[in-house]
Amino acid sequence: MLRSVPGRFTPFFAWIGQLRNSDTLRADLIAGITVALVLIPQSMAYAQLAGLPAYYGLYASFLPPIVAALFGSSYQLATGPVAVVSLLTAASLHPLAATGTAGFVAYAILLAVMVGIFQMTLGFLRLGVVVDLLSHPVVVGFTNAGALIIATSQLGKLFGVTAAKAEHHYETVHNTLLAAMDQTHWPTFWMAVLALTLMLGMKRYFPKLPNVLVAVALTTLLSWVTRFELAGGSVVGRIPEGLPGFSLPHFDFSIMGQLVTSAVVIALIGFMEAIAIAKAMAAKTRQRLDTNQELVGQGLSNVVSGLFSGYPVSGSFSRSAVNIDAGARTGFSSVVTGIVVAVALLFLTPLLYHLPNATLGAVIILAVVNLVKVQPVIHAWKAEHQDGVISVITFVLTLILAPHLEWGIVTGVGLSILLFFIRSMRPRVAELSRYSDGTMRDISVHRLPTSEKIAVVRFDGSLYFGNAGYFEDKILEVVASKPALKYIIIDGEGINQLDSTGEEVLHHLAERLQSNGIHILVARMKKQFMDTIRATGLIEKMGERHFFARIQNALDYAWDSLGESYDRRACPLRRQ
Repeated sequence: MLRSVPGRFTPFFAWIGQLRNSDTLRADLIAGITVALVLIPQSMAYAQLAGLPAYYGLYASFLPPIVAALFGSSYQLATGPVAVVSLLTAASLHPLAATGTAGFVAYAILLAVMVGIFQMTLGFLRLGVVVDLLSHPVVVGFTNAGALIIATSQLGKLFGVTAAKAEHHYETVHNTLLAAMDQTHWPTFWMAVLALTLMLGMKRYFPKLPNVLVAVALTTLLSWVTRFELAGGSVVGRIPEGLPGFSLPHFDFSIMGQLVTSAVVIALIGFMEAIAIAKAMAAKTRQRLDTNQELVGQGLSNVVSGLFSGYPVSGSFSRSAVNIDAGARTGFSSVVTGIVVAVALLFLTPLLYHLPNATLGAVIILAVVNLVKVQPVIHAWKAEHQDGVISVITFVLTLILAPHLEWGIVTGVGLSILLFFIRSMRPRVAELSRYSDGTMRDISVHRLPTSEKIAVVRFDGSLYFGNAGYFEDKILEVVASKPALKYIIIDGEGINQLDSTGEEVLHHLAERLQSNGIHILVARMKKQFMDTIRATGLIEKMGERHFFARIQNALDYAWDSLGESYDRRACPLRRQ
């Protein structure tokens, strides 16, 4: 009992003892510092993507990584500002306040708390399965569109131009490109090119060095030396020194009502990204993950982010990869990361004054390039054409409706759920016959002969109110095609569940057919099915002798019942 309490409410007890090992402690210290060197510039870039002053990214990188590590399930997941969640934050707040204003900042903080509360609620209620509503095709379509939106939203920073915001993102991009044609600020443009060249070059030739940090350091130094700001270049500017203080957001229920849909979308998208990363790392480290505990950890990190002037956060794929590659063994590495960010806030912020915003734009573009993946869309199309279509629809709608991103993903989720119900209402039904290798196979696929007196039918799906009528129609089609039919054997291996409507249809179907001299035999039914028909008494009404563990047993019963009037040796269902 004592062991289960810490495991449930203080999951860090599972790894904190490992820090007694000096090798583990050293590895986590190195990994934590390494991740922080990537996180500091990235978080500032992502904060600007979210429509916030750059230093709010540092606020969201101070306590959230620590809290997520202490109360989450994954040892190596690096939590903090990420591109997609930052984009969703900006899109959510766009209708409510002007970017960068005090109201915008206040709503971003409130949104973080709302996202966190929703995630924590799901975690405490052990409803982590809710994230499965976001199907892979929907997420792929949304992520690809999001990456393009993120990249194109940085064009203004790269060219040093400001364009009027339009109702739709593609119109804003058009305005930006028009402005860039004759208003490009060339020092800004070349600063962005330098930053991109440094990051790409170091990634190729010096992959072990923190390319983002080096690019930030060198362009900041160049900005200071060349007086980039005085030449019209845009820089980060003054960052308040010190750590963010605790403060409760203003809970305006009218604003919360407008943000609730966005909060749910961000909570689900953010957590799906985090848990996908955590699972990928757990496969390498063989760590056992608790999805609901991770929901609690991510939720609590978002709540704490909001209480300390941060905005919504999630798990980062790139920083998690850096974390595990740097040798992180426990969640303490993320604690170290948060401490390093705190040190930067306390002592290093004056050094960031001359950091060019063009560099931060380049950081964002380079970070989201890896989010564009066409292969998963092609794979979804090959697996199931409808899935590929849903992925493309989600992609197109997200692009067209931006900055109202939530409607693209909500539409995708709605289509996925609709497709699921359509599939479950029309499951595969196949008449079976004996194949040359002795197995029972689909007659339409393998063009097999059938018996006129005995039919074997397989139903691949739960038998419930949504498809009970379809099941009945398919059985009656088989009956109509065989005037001499005496026995129908239902292969129930694919039936996982039976509800009251399905039970009622099976009952009346058996009665109707029996009155016409046709008997239903049932084989290979699962425990859930048998429990239901025992509870309702259907097994007695149909006759317990009509239920069999194997199809062969049902065939033997049918042949014996038909007697000498039917030559079983000539039956196509007989095993050769």
